[in-house]
Amino acid sequence: MQMPEPDVRILNRKAQVVQRLLSVLPADAVIHEPHETRAYECDALTAYRCPPLAAVLPRSTDEVAAVLRICHEEGVPVVPRGSGTSLAGGALPTADSVILGVARMNAVLETDYDDRFIRVQSGRTNLSVTGAVEEDGFFYAPDPSSQLACAIAGNIAMNSGGAHCLKYGVTTNNLLGVTLVQMDGSVLEIGGPHLDAAGYDLLGVICGSEGQLGVVTEATLRILPKPEGARPVLMGFDDNETAGACVSAIIKAGVLPVAIEFMDRPCIRATEAFAQAGYPDCEALLIVEVEGSPAEIDEQLALILKIARGFDPVELRESKSAEESARIWLGRKSAFGAMGQINDYMCLDGTIPVSELPLVLRRIRELSVPYGLDVANVFHAGDGNMHPLILFDANKPGDLEKCEALGADILRLCVEVGGCLTGEHGVGVEKRDLMHDQFTDDDMEAQLRVKDVFDPAWLLNPAKVFPLDITRSRRPVAAE
Repeated sequence: MQMPEPDVRILNRKAQVVQRLLSVLPADAVIHEPHETRAYECDALTAYRCPPLAAVLPRSTDEVAAVLRICHEEGVPVVPRGSGTSLAGGALPTADSVILGVARMNAVLETDYDDRFIRVQSGRTNLSVTGAVEEDGFFYAPDPSSQLACAIAGNIAMNSGGAHCLKYGVTTNNLLGVTLVQMDGSVLEIGGPHLDAAGYDLLGVICGSEGQLGVVTEATLRILPKPEGARPVLMGFDDNETAGACVSAIIKAGVLPVAIEFMDRPCIRATEAFAQAGYPDCEALLIVEVEGSPAEIDEQLALILKIARGFDPVELRESKSAEESARIWLGRKSAFGAMGQINDYMCLDGTIPVSELPLVLRRIRELSVPYGLDVANVFHAGDGNMHPLILFDANKPGDLEKCEALGADILRLCVEVGGCLTGEHGVGVEKRDLMHDQFTDDDMEAQLRVKDVFDPAWLLNPAKVFPLDITRSRRPVAAE
């Protein structure tokens, strides 16, 4: 994975840039010593590292605006960073860039239960949004696996989802408004505490824009009343393709579970060793959860179980208590940590039509054979958001390159069957050079023109999303 060479002119002006940043931020909010900036050299895509020129930790929209105004005047690239949990390298810095972290911006600014919204600073973690309202019977629906740590800023940047997005949608379906600071320091208020804003849907442009258009400092989020109850059922199958076909049949039947999660044998074994959830010895399992009143739950599960029995499952386990529900979910919630205990892995993120699940699962297995690498599958099956985990040895020369090549083949497969390169992790640097496989030149040009409008000098989040050959040709023109 290639990154652009740093601008020597910026590196030579580091002291000047740092002094200007210290003029608008407290000393403990400007990190510039080399041994300190190493803490910001990567995000959760740890295969790639590069210490930034400096890192800043503002506490307010005004401080963010002041930082961006200085960097704009100095021509210094800025990399926005939430909690650094990006699996696509979305917060990977360049050596001549300033990391702008929003972790200290974590306050709840307003809560309104009548109109069902909460306004927070964007550094607040996903799970703590629900934590702020759950005692009053509400919750925030999007629930990425990293929800304990990931920030709302990153959720908005990557349009994150989670296990329950099948019913409640991803971030864009639960985002009402943002405060956005542009690269020149100007502040925009987009959307607000209502269902739909007047004018163009700029909120739809910002959500999922990966820090390319501005820095989100505040967010107005939809909160929902807690459901009356929820209950999962666990299903084991003899092969991945049958489990995939069962998912497709459930969706086709018109029932809408709150979640359908998939795990294959490598993940099942790893999670059993790690969490002892009591999963069956099978090739693939599904966790299907429904919610509502007791009568609604019974009716939905009866239909789902009837469908599942048509696929000859090796086990059907319906939860009868809160304790059983917790055990059914225990392994799934531990899956990524469990896999990390046994192997280095790269977690992919692509989406496919649910009807193509059996084909794609078979083709992933076939694609992996020539590379000599194993692939474990754990993902949100209900909406076709795949998360193949490619297992490799980070200390073995050539293994990372093989892993990346196999990952590219799998993501191209997602596109070939009618899906796309990313569901919730974003493009970042990981999928940057695959954009031509998804988009025509005209498609790409339309996206580039949006970037030109919001960030004419191309200073925000450099070397992400768009292939480097486009970035190199674009930035000089945009900066003139």
